[in-house]
Amino acid sequence: MSDNLLLQMKHISKTFPGVKALKDVHFEVRRGEVMGLMGENGAGKSTLIKILTGYYRRDPGDGEAIFDGKRINPRSTLEAQRIGISTIFQELNLSPLLSVAENIYLGNAPRKKNGMIDWKTMNAMASEALAELGIQVDVTQRLNRQSIAIQQMVSVARALSINSKLLIMDEATSSLDAHEVSTLFRVIDNLRSRGISTVFITHKMDEIYRICDRVTILKDGEFVTCEPIEDLPKLKLISLMIGRDASDLINKHKEYDPTKQEGEILCELHDIHTADRRLNGINIQIHKGEVLGLAGLLGSGRTETAKVIFGDEQNYVGEIRLRQAAVRFKAPFQSIKAGLAFCPEDRKAEGIFPEMSVMDNLTMPVLDKLNGVGLLNRRKQAEITDEYIDRMSIKTPNMFAKIKDLSGGNQQKVILSRWLATKPDLIILDEPTRGIDVGAKGEIEELIRQIAAEGISVLYISSELDELVRGCDRVLVLREGKNTAEFIGDQISADNIMRAYAESKHA
Repeated sequence: MSDNLLLQMKHISKTFPGVKALKDVHFEVRRGEVMGLMGENGAGKSTLIKILTGYYRRDPGDGEAIFDGKRINPRSTLEAQRIGISTIFQELNLSPLLSVAENIYLGNAPRKKNGMIDWKTMNAMASEALAELGIQVDVTQRLNRQSIAIQQMVSVARALSINSKLLIMDEATSSLDAHEVSTLFRVIDNLRSRGISTVFITHKMDEIYRICDRVTILKDGEFVTCEPIEDLPKLKLISLMIGRDASDLINKHKEYDPTKQEGEILCELHDIHTADRRLNGINIQIHKGEVLGLAGLLGSGRTETAKVIFGDEQNYVGEIRLRQAAVRFKAPFQSIKAGLAFCPEDRKAEGIFPEMSVMDNLTMPVLDKLNGVGLLNRRKQAEITDEYIDRMSIKTPNMFAKIKDLSGGNQQKVILSRWLATKPDLIILDEPTRGIDVGAKGEIEELIRQIAAEGISVLYISSELDELVRGCDRVLVLREGKNTAEFIGDQISADNIMRAYAESKHA
């Protein structure tokens, strides 16, 4: 093993009942390197990381893992941490009611001679540890009083406090805004300069190109390639991930139809203000069959706008008109009856019932229409589920499988199907492709185009500017609860939207 290699995994395989999750995979990380790990959902990324961190055991045989010059086969995540491998997940594994310092040194706190925790020393060490990462906070404050970005930094500081040599970041930026992502990347650059390696897992292409030195690609449980990022232009990278030419996924731009702007206005918002001042004068028109994009940084008011429309936020002034009639929904069930649908941003917490079947998740809003004489018409329920599994190409063993066992992309298709089954006139999509792979993103985007072609209006909220460019007829840019710019047709570009962000900051 080369002295420059920190980690080398060779001939790694993993078999589950009926499934070969990994097949003879190779993976390596150099010292002080940021290695991207890419692949569609189901490619084997999580399985490989779980073997590395002791959550799974690899199949017995010829495979081996060498870390820092020694053969390893950790039997637990704790053993992996002791070796020098730590993982920072999208969902933080911290204790929100403990202080920042306590979280950094949990289980590893400095102690006085009498065995009691040395609080003064621990707080000083925690402040110093975060200062090395460029973070200045009161480490005696409870963790839950800090932003998600600061909590991510606390995870990094904790990993470094136990002398980790390799950090694995699994979708660690999914809840961060652009400024917070930049802060995290500065920390990763700091670690790289100190010789600490990072495995970076994300579905966001721009982040891969901003931070990674090399990228390893897996597909269907097999190693595809490992190449320097400069040798992997976007088209090549995505094509290798999905196993075919990706030109149709990344070069699309929605064809502008000017007649949509002249047609029926389905929904209007006039001068909407919320009591918490998150909305400060929102004005929106949504035309029939139009895909209207909402762009803006975290805190701009995008999700709050969606919740006001859907009746999930009551404390506002201003007027909402639906089909020219003034409305004020007191609860979402009223907006659903009026022909509105809402796919929320947090799919796991707000979108699915994880322990229930695909069928029960998909038909939840229409169960009242499936009642016979006091009994649920299971045959009709199964027919509706079959229809949408086929129409939306949902990959599931059967309609009775638990939705939690589906990939993120297929969970999102079930949620879309749920609302399409209500026959809506307007569907609100809040970050519809968050946490799903590039192939599934393409499928979701195509489904949105089909929905609009059927005359259904779409309010499309996304942090992914390329998605807005590919999928929207119009884009509104929001800042501090107001719409500050509008782009139509060929005006819609990532550069124009970014320029609107910058101009609104200095307005």
